[in-house]
Amino acid sequence: MATTKDGIRVIIYDQEYHMKGALDPEYIETLARYLDSKMRSIAGRTRTVGSLRVAVLAGLNIADEYHLLKAKYENTTKEVNQKVDEYNEALDQILKHAL
Repeated sequence: MATTKDGIRVIIYDQEYHMKGALDPEYIETLARYLDSKMRSIAGRTRTVGSLRVAVLAGLNIADEYHLLKAKYENTTKEVNQKVDEYNEALDQILKHAL
């Protein structure tokens, strides 16, 4: 990673990219390393040599991870909301009898 006045330079799958934006440069580097590792892993497993094909497969892999985590998050949120509702009902019952 190299930070310049024009942004940050990262290497992904042996290609150099210059990026600008409001994101923290260390975070951008983390994302670049993650994508690079995904691409290299997929290239090693599939024997695919075309960088575009490897990038598309990496994108699909990352999209799958995202959707699995999103579903888990939504399920957890639903369970937490159900518990909060149960506790609110119990608390309402306790307070109703206390008054």
